[in-house]
Amino acid sequence: MSLITGLLYAALAVYLGGWYVGQWQGNFSLVLFAMTVVTLAYWLAERYKFRPAREAAAARLEQEDQARRAQLAAQGITQVDGDVRQARERLLAQPWWLDWTAGLFPVICAVFLMRSFLFEPFKIPSGSMIPTLLVGDLILVNKYHYGIRLPVINKKVIDNNEPQRGDVMVFRFPVNPSMDYIKRVVAVPGDEVAYINKQLTVNGVPAPQQALQPFYEQESLRYLPQFEEKVGGVAHRILVDPDRPPFVPPHAVENFPHKDACRYSGEGVVCKVPPGHYFVLGDNRDNSLDSRFWGFVPDDHIVGKAFMIWMNFGDLKRIGFFH
Repeated sequence: MSLITGLLYAALAVYLGGWYVGQWQGNFSLVLFAMTVVTLAYWLAERYKFRPAREAAAARLEQEDQARRAQLAAQGITQVDGDVRQARERLLAQPWWLDWTAGLFPVICAVFLMRSFLFEPFKIPSGSMIPTLLVGDLILVNKYHYGIRLPVINKKVIDNNEPQRGDVMVFRFPVNPSMDYIKRVVAVPGDEVAYINKQLTVNGVPAPQQALQPFYEQESLRYLPQFEEKVGGVAHRILVDPDRPPFVPPHAVENFPHKDACRYSGEGVVCKVPPGHYFVLGDNRDNSLDSRFWGFVPDDHIVGKAFMIWMNFGDLKRIGFFH
């Protein structure tokens, strides 16, 4: 068993190492599920096979010691050398391969359940949600807000809230479902959404905008116009780059499902959101790869609702809830 355990840990190290250096795309949910199943198997084996076997061996050792002492006492020998307590403790001790499998099961199982059904941490890798979320923000995502979904396969089994306009949502990237994306929901099923000349309109009603102080963007090392926008009653800040064109270059548009529901022009894009899908935009409007480029987010790709920055090691003042 020690050899099998060593091989399992070696396989895990190779998988995580290849994922880290970019040799392949990893799936942490699948890894955590596999670790839970494997450690559960070890935990069950420890509880119902290995530990009873060790306890039986320790009991036999004590019985043999008592029998030996009784036999010597019958011969008048009362001073007997040797103490089996240390040997008994060694027999009862878990070997390393059980310490690092069965011993870790409760912790791994708790993490798996919490991450799958309650809250999941994410790190913001890009600037598409600036100024709401900055690169390096560590956020929490509510996994049950939009319903309970089975881990790994992401199948919804219990309904809860539907995504609303203005929500910041994490979802599996439709072009590459092994990647997680985060954007803001601006249109829900049945809406007609337009982003024309950098103005968002939903069902013919322009989203209210109010100019704010310019925002200094670290990536471009320049100030960009900043606005407060309201979508679905949620006020949030957005950035607009006046040097970028309002339209989406034709070569940058993916051939996505329901593409015929969108009309592209030199001024922007207009889409009718199909049932079971959502239209999302980044708050950094001219530096975001979003629904304008690759289409709608299907309901079965939803991961959860982002709601809190729990850490930013470069700026602790950013910790807190956001809209």
